[in-house]
Amino acid sequence: MGWWQMNADTVARSRFVISPLAETFASLRLLHTGTATHPGERAWLAAHLPAYRHRLARDPVTALLVRAGLGRNWIADFLTPTPRYGETFEEAVARVRTVAPGLAREHLVRSRPGPLPAALADRDDLPERAAELLTHVWEEAVLPYWDRRRRVLEADVVARTAQVSRGGWAAVLDALRPGTRWLGDNRLQVNAHEYPPREISGAELVFVPVTPKAGWVAWEESERYAVIYQCAGALAGVDGPDGWHGTASAALGALLGPARAAVLVLLDSPHSTTQLTAVTGQTLGSVGAVLAYGRR
Repeated sequence: MGWWQMNADTVARSRFVISPLAETFASLRLLHTGTATHPGERAWLAAHLPAYRHRLARDPVTALLVRAGLGRNWIADFLTPTPRYGETFEEAVARVRTVAPGLAREHLVRSRPGPLPAALADRDDLPERAAELLTHVWEEAVLPYWDRRRRVLEADVVARTAQVSRGGWAAVLDALRPGTRWLGDNRLQVNAHEYPPREISGAELVFVPVTPKAGWVAWEESERYAVIYQCAGALAGVDGPDGWHGTASAALGALLGPARAAVLVLLDSPHSTTQLTAVTGQTLGSVGAVLAYGRR
């Protein structure tokens, strides 16, 4: 198993961070596999997968880059810069674009077995191609839904932060994602792979939720480490044009009113009152009134 060794100060200073680029990369992986894990993802893939595949069919070099970079057990590091608090998509993707071409090729070699395809081996434009593809996914398939996705991510952060205050970091980390758990003795298991342990004491440690079913780790040596995980309550049971947040059905909305229906639909999976408030954008009093009505 892969694990990180840290001191108590590193754990105490760790924080949750929302990253537009991490959300975009998770969405890129979903487009690459083309396999949905719930109805929301199926709707989103139906809307965006054809255009994504058409783009790669017209650009075989970038198609090879994606296949090489999304390795079976390792992602090419330059595709996933470690998220930073408050960083915009444009700021983050600029870090992809400015990676040295030789370093990008080294990362691709590590992410896949065997030598690089000849079409990639001597190219110096791979970071630029990766940045352009990520920008395309962001602008076409993530940005139109970003306000609603961000509310889902913020709701997850609110719930996990409250869990930290109630039960400490160990309880949160054990439930973060498969393969992640607190081992004791200031050790955090980050995956089930047999990688050497890493000493990260003194570095910034961040936890980054994304809405697609995805997870990975990233780091900038000695400075910043990140665990990216699928957020809770990704609205798998809600249908809608964006496949993530949608509105309640017309019939239910007509019967109960759109605000009340939106809350009740979300109760198909567990959500705290705080999460419901963040996800729906309604006030705490409005959500509370719906829940009180449901208990009558």
